[in-house]
Amino acid sequence: MSVTWYECKVKYRKTVESGEQKVVTESYLLDAISYTEAEARINEEMSAYVSEEFKITNIKVANFSEIHPVENTDRWFKSKVALIAFDEESGKERKSNIYILVQGNDLKEAFDNTNAAMTGTTGDYTIPAIAESPILDVFPYFSDEVENETASEQSSTSINNEVTVVEEIIENNLEEEVVE
Repeated sequence: MSVTWYECKVKYRKTVESGEQKVVTESYLLDAISYTEAEARINEEMSAYVSEEFKITNIKVANFSEIHPVENTDRWFKSKVALIAFDEESGKERKSNIYILVQGNDLKEAFDNTNAAMTGTTGDYTIPAIAESPILDVFPYFSDEVENETASEQSSTSINNEVTVVEEIIENNLEEEVVE
């Protein structure tokens, strides 16, 4: 299933390093089904971080194909990746661009993390551009805890279904032996 990412700009009063209050507008990224859900989710997420009033100034669909968080990094970078395909009809190479959001502490690390994200890609690609993104944080729909719970629930359900099938096979074999 394809994920739609929304970039949300939030304006609020923040205490800066010097100790003074300053009004800032910051960008956050989250996945949602619609603009309405994106607005509800950013309200929920920001309520946990901002104690005062805040205003959502903009919500737009972001053009990211993939998001790759990396531990122990603090900045997000937008990587432009050109996928290279050979067009047999025209005999020319064709490039199609995708954008990936990766984390890194600097540009070189973002480049390395983009290459790591592209490992396993069967086709050729180049990375023509990487730029630091204004996005401060990403809020995926499911946290790791929810995904792990869901995976273990699915695994448990799968195991229960397999046990039920095995029990039915044993019962059918016993019934066939009794009939014979």
